Amino acid sequence: MNNTLVLVVEDDVPVMNLMTTTLKTHEYRFLTAKSGTEAIMLASSHNPDVVFLDLGLPDIDGLEVIKRIRSWSNMPIIVISARSEDSDKIEALDLGADDYLTKPFSVEELLARLRVTVRRLSIMTASNDSALYINGKLKIDYSAMCAYIGDEELKLTPIEYKLLCLLAKNTGKVLTHTFITQNVWGRVSESDVASLRVFMVTLRKKLESSGDRNQYIQTHVGIGYRMLRVDEQ
Repeated sequence: MNNTLVLVVEDDVPVMNLMTTTLKTHEYRFLTAKSGTEAIMLASSHNPDVVFLDLGLPDIDGLEVIKRIRSWSNMPIIVISARSEDSDKIEALDLGADDYLTKPFSVEELLARLRVTVRRLSIMTASNDSALYINGKLKIDYSAMCAYIGDEELKLTPIEYKLLCLLAKNTGKVLTHTFITQNVWGRVSESDVASLRVFMVTLRKKLESSGDRNQYIQTHVGIGYRMLRVDEQ
């Protein structure tokens, strides 16, 4: 039995049944809620490892559920919604959602997003006591404030290093332009977002110039960026 506990928040019975059957088949433990109020109650009383959250709930909007959970917990929240506009995704992510899956979705993608989130949890737990981040050939020595690809040190500017650390500490999580600019520059403006794009281009070039063929940073057009988990080569 998988020890991961998943809270499934969904009022559409067929979709709920699909998700719970999938979780059961792959031996995940799960709880279910059909309303936002019930979801908040179960989240606070059972402290699940991951929450699958539909936005269109019968009592309160799923965005409000994110706000309330984030007021007291950092438990991973994966939004699963029929709302496919970038503005909806950005709002959910800015409020604290960790990922966003659009309906209709495949069982394989659902499980993949869950695995990524669980892996990120384990990495964050392990890295809490470590000053060294390792992802494929990428290494970040937080105590020395240096980053490497293999044995080659990356020549990063202070902003590039800060961006890399922010992405690394949130591996597997989509970070919006707003979240990144607030954490790196302490403010949000059109010029900061434009600067972010430039810095991300140069950071990528430095990661790729080492000859490492792995893709570390994934772009979500109009939304933000994600640090991918890379298998050890």
